[in-house]
Amino acid sequence: MSFLILENLSKVFHNVTAVEDFNLSVERGEFISFLGPSGCGKTTTLRMIAGFETPTAGRIILNDKDITHVPPNRRNVGMVFQSYALFPNMTVAQNIAFGLRIRKEPEDKIKGRVAEMLALVHLEDKGNNFPHQLSGGQQQRVALARALAIRPQVLLLDEPLSALDAKIRVALRAEIRSIQRELGITAIYVTHDQEEALSISDRIVVMLQGKIEQIGTPFEIYNFPATNFVASFVGTLNTAEAEVLDPEQGILLMDGVRFISADEDVRTKRRGDKVRMSIRPERLSFAAELHKDNVLDCVIENITFLGSVVRIQVRIGNTKFNMDTFNNPFLALPRIGERSKVTCSKEAVLVLKD
Repeated sequence: MSFLILENLSKVFHNVTAVEDFNLSVERGEFISFLGPSGCGKTTTLRMIAGFETPTAGRIILNDKDITHVPPNRRNVGMVFQSYALFPNMTVAQNIAFGLRIRKEPEDKIKGRVAEMLALVHLEDKGNNFPHQLSGGQQQRVALARALAIRPQVLLLDEPLSALDAKIRVALRAEIRSIQRELGITAIYVTHDQEEALSISDRIVVMLQGKIEQIGTPFEIYNFPATNFVASFVGTLNTAEAEVLDPEQGILLMDGVRFISADEDVRTKRRGDKVRMSIRPERLSFAAELHKDNVLDCVIENITFLGSVVRIQVRIGNTKFNMDTFNNPFLALPRIGERSKVTCSKEAVLVLKD
């Protein structure tokens, strides 16, 4: 049986449904991210797991125990907040020890556990400092250590890195993932940052308007989006209206240009049906080999240098597509206005679901 089960979970605030019929099973030691735009219900779901919100309907089962109506202080769940929520009048060591003292742990055990947590988050020399004497990244490490000090069954993280600058975010998210793996703890992470979710999660739950759009591994979410929203929200995507020309052969017609798709959904359509096709920018490339599935005439519309990646905008028919290629300083880029050919595999051409 799964370690954490959210069963038909719903939450209504004053006739506004924040979360609706949310179902998720989490295995012990799994790292799950809730991903979606502001207002999609991800933080509300996290707060129901923590016990700070009571579900309007549904159940929360943790390690075979129904905790739906158990108070937060009796759930053995640790939470890391976006705002750190450290006590300013307490030292780092006192902040980390807070939950242990509430539980009336013996002082010698508290001292040992605080030292262990300080070492875990690489702040051994900061125990006597106050929060205002630390950087934002160090304060978030203290918040993480405090949440872990009580040995929670589940670690909940509510957009813990959003207040930090980009470089610190990247370093700290890798550190959080490393600590989670080292401890083998089950973690639920809330974020609106797709790169963050893709880089650290075992599975991602993509949410929209209080409902689950798709649950899958980062590989599945990015490469095989189940809905139009997931496809557009996660990563950069080229989309275009097309007509099914030959369902059996997977042939689509866009602006008079033929595309071949390996997507099984094409074969469920009828000739003449309208569909929305999609291709990720990195799946397009210049046509060095003319025997590929899709070899398409194009015109170079724009070139954008993004550091390690060069984004080339091409026009195929009357539709503009972005093509991403790795920066190679020894290769000449095409010129704007040039005619060329691009290619992609038939597996790269997907049909979006509504």
